[in-house]
Amino acid sequence: MFYVNARAFIERKRNNGTEIIVQVRNKKNEEAIELPGGRLEPYESILDGLKREVLEETGLIVTEVEGSEKRIDTVGINSEFEVECLEPYCVYQTIKGPVDSIGMYFICRAEGQLLAEGDETLHIRWEAIDDIYQLMKNDPRQFSDVDRAGLKYYLKHKFGKP
Repeated sequence: MFYVNARAFIERKRNNGTEIIVQVRNKKNEEAIELPGGRLEPYESILDGLKREVLEETGLIVTEVEGSEKRIDTVGINSEFEVECLEPYCVYQTIKGPVDSIGMYFICRAEGQLLAEGDETLHIRWEAIDDIYQLMKNDPRQFSDVDRAGLKYYLKHKFGKP
């Protein structure tokens, strides 16, 4: 099986810093800190899937997705073919492991009340970037395999944290 995923860095500014949403994956034999997001349904728009996953897992409504203003949607000659193009923050691909997947990370803003528990998620919370950085330094394996790579990229390229 091959999966396509959309994942979110949901940001907010607090106390002169940035916070993002993290949660704990609560699946059978899987418990790790992760970012909101997940698998797109067949032929689901990337942005629609991102918003659906964030709502299911956190209860928040995505109000802004960086880069979405560049989105282009084209319809084929016979209207049976449609393609969405947009710019994610970054992209990942698994190159070894139990699940073959490719995914896109988006930087988002969201509104609403956080759920106590979401769709296969627990302990949904805002965390300061400095705290995420320390958690990654202390024990990066507490994060999901995919999001460990995404967070390293985000911390390095957005905040200059090695």
